[in-house]
Amino acid sequence: MLHIIDHPLIAHELTALRCPSCGTGQFRHHVRRIASLMVPSVTQDFATQALSCQTPLEQTEGRHLSRDVILVPILRAGLGFVDGFLDMLPNASIAHVGIARNERTLLPEPYYLKHPPHVAEAEVLILDPMLATGGSAVEAVRCLVDAGATSLRFVCLVAAPEGISALTAAYPQVRIFTASLDRQINAQGYILPGLGDAGDRLFGTA
Repeated sequence: MLHIIDHPLIAHELTALRCPSCGTGQFRHHVRRIASLMVPSVTQDFATQALSCQTPLEQTEGRHLSRDVILVPILRAGLGFVDGFLDMLPNASIAHVGIARNERTLLPEPYYLKHPPHVAEAEVLILDPMLATGGSAVEAVRCLVDAGATSLRFVCLVAAPEGISALTAAYPQVRIFTASLDRQINAQGYILPGLGDAGDRLFGTA
């Protein structure tokens, strides 16, 4: 269920993104471009329906998406991933899920969920730049499944094997799309080689 999107333009943008000298504005720019470039691969098997279409010259047949799309950024870093998807999916609805780490147990805990009422009938794309330990991803999927979501995909910029294993073990039906499969996580839970703290770099809070 793992899909590594290997594309030269994505690789080019990701290399620039990893550089420590990439400032906040440029970091946002590269994240947005990568997100847009990932959309065709993430959505390539979405169901479509035939639609009668009138051109300036004659009637023909086109196609449109069978189901609505809901984007679900995991707060807060996932917010930086949304605009690139909206560039390609401008009619998508946006849900939000907030996950925080309990400083006593070190476990992820959901604190916020707001979604459109038709979540059960939509294609749901969970967005987070990093899939590290997998804790936040698993909790986000759990929240959305409990809310009735039936078709979920997890999309990230960079993933670690540990996070993939955790998410796949908990929800094997959720397909994972990433621009890069990195080596591992370190003792602090950061992905190696990674790109640092995506939230801090997106919002200038480092």
